[in-house]
Amino acid sequence: MIHSMTAFARESRATDQGTLTVELRTVNHRYLDCSFKIPDTLRSLEGGFREQASKALARGKLDCLVRLQNQDASTGAALAIDEKRLQEVLQAAQRIASHAPNALPLNPLEVLSFPGVCSAPEGSEQALQQAATKVFAEALNSLRDNRAREGEKLGQLVLDRLEQVEVELACTREQLPALLQQQRDRVITRIQDLDVDADPGRLEQELVFMAQKADVDEELDRLDAHIGEVRRALKKGGPCGRRLDFLMQEFNREANTLSSKSTASSTTQSAVELKVLIEQMREQIQNIE
Repeated sequence: MIHSMTAFARESRATDQGTLTVELRTVNHRYLDCSFKIPDTLRSLEGGFREQASKALARGKLDCLVRLQNQDASTGAALAIDEKRLQEVLQAAQRIASHAPNALPLNPLEVLSFPGVCSAPEGSEQALQQAATKVFAEALNSLRDNRAREGEKLGQLVLDRLEQVEVELACTREQLPALLQQQRDRVITRIQDLDVDADPGRLEQELVFMAQKADVDEELDRLDAHIGEVRRALKKGGPCGRRLDFLMQEFNREANTLSSKSTASSTTQSAVELKVLIEQMREQIQNIE
């Protein structure tokens, strides 16, 4: 199956601490490059997320955003206050106040934010991490499905262009004998118009040499071979974007040679049309994994 490198997926789940949302977005890239934006409470999961992504994706720039939208306190898990730690902080504050009588009164919110005083129950944190792992896996599966659907469309677009390339090659092959004969007749007519004596043997050699320079059978055969390779790569599936991109370079090289050997406007036009089709395929292949 062909996969695109451009896709998006979002999955959400309600937890005791709020609504957990995972968004995954990928675009084309030379290799797999993962970037994560995760709340501090879930930062320890980044390594596992990265490992899962590397197993599921071969190439692409992956941006992962994990959000935890806190719900109302009335429906959330109760906060756990460490009474011993709280007393230590209050006693320390009193000692400081005895040495600084002009200090501002202690703010209760500042006390709660002091490390170790207030925290969510351990069970809820563990449940949150388990939920985040499941949501990330669901989002990753959705992302792969979306990449597969998009990849199928890209593969079909490439196949459609290949059919048009085959049509152009068939037309060029059909025209070649007539074009070579026209070139030969044009040279002979030119010599006759000049009214000069030409050595028949030398003339024939020159005509053969001109025919060889204009011969594009080899280029057409190679283009046919490249078409077969592209079809095989698409049929085999998997991460084939790099191979297809290399084949497009080979396509373009043969099309350029075909254009340079052209002896008629029709052949030149066919070469131009080939280049247009090759560029259209290349643009689609840039997004194939």
